[in-house]
Amino acid sequence: QVQLVESGGGSVQPGGSLRLSCAASVSIFSLASMGWYRQAPGKQRELVARIFTGGTTDYADSVKARFTISRDSAKNTVYLQMNSLKPEDTAVFYCNAKKAVGFTMADYWGQGTHVTVSS
Repeated sequence: QVQLVESGGGSVQPGGSLRLSCAASVSIFSLASMGWYRQAPGKQRELVARIFTGGTTDYADSVKARFTISRDSAKNTVYLQMNSLKPEDTAVFYCNAKKAVGFTMADYWGQGTHVTVSS
């Protein structure tokens, strides 16, 4: 079992920045990937960014050049630095971890943290 604890959400004006943190209860190197998803009101949950065990990263087109995912292996924590925030970034952000369990891949989720971008 993997527990994920998120922090760092809040309200910010357009153009502002926020940093989200997600602490895992296990070594992040035991996970296939960690990442962030978001769900805006009335929309489906979508991938924002993820980082794989080897360090490769992947971003949604809508956040490229604005968001950066990184990790601190000593703290088993993944970060999402969000710059140049836009109103359309408003959503609940969820931390995700994927772990190989036998021949399947299990998904683990954090509780979600709200990000509101508004003037």
